[in-house]
Amino acid sequence: MQYFITFLEGIISFISPCMLPLLPLYISYFTAESDGEANKKKVFLRALAFVVGFSAVFCVLGLFAGTVGTFLRKYQTILNIICGIIVVIFGLSYLEIIPIPFFKGMTRSHKATSVLSAFLFGVIYSVSLSPCIGAFLGSALMLASTSGSVAKGVTLLLAYSLGMGIPFLISALLLDKLKNTFKVIKKHYKIINTVCGIFLIVIGIVMATGLLDKLLGLIS
Repeated sequence: MQYFITFLEGIISFISPCMLPLLPLYISYFTAESDGEANKKKVFLRALAFVVGFSAVFCVLGLFAGTVGTFLRKYQTILNIICGIIVVIFGLSYLEIIPIPFFKGMTRSHKATSVLSAFLFGVIYSVSLSPCIGAFLGSALMLASTSGSVAKGVTLLLAYSLGMGIPFLISALLLDKLKNTFKVIKKHYKIINTVCGIFLIVIGIVMATGLLDKLLGLIS
């Protein structure tokens, strides 16, 4: 269940208002000089390296969150409450009830000309991307910290990275064919933001009340 939640948060991060509209610009960073199938292959490989780059950073954050959670495992109830409240605040910020300026998007101009530079771009970009997707990245980290396991902290953030990375890779290959889909999503951003905010609030309440732990116990 926790992996599904963080994977879903990764997908929602991908369609966030400060990421999806700039997707063609992101993809253009990986465009090669040539055209045709050779260019598509290079674009995909560079996009993959970019995804691996930001995934590595997120997994390190998951490692840190899981480590902290391990040391605080005996305070699990208090940790659940604190993390749950933080996630609820993230949700309220997404609904613009509690404005958090840090979650405003950041844009910078880069050009990746090789797989290595694309990987480094992913590492650097994960830092500048954090304010844009902060609410859902923060929620994933809160889940990782309450897991009480270093390994689970890393794998939870890996699931988050896959949720954001897989759609990115698909878009790199099918950008032209997905333009209409992106237009529909952007047209309904207000509804999407409301649903996303409510989703975070629900997750936060479930975490704070200990229902998430009980549910995971029933599933396992």
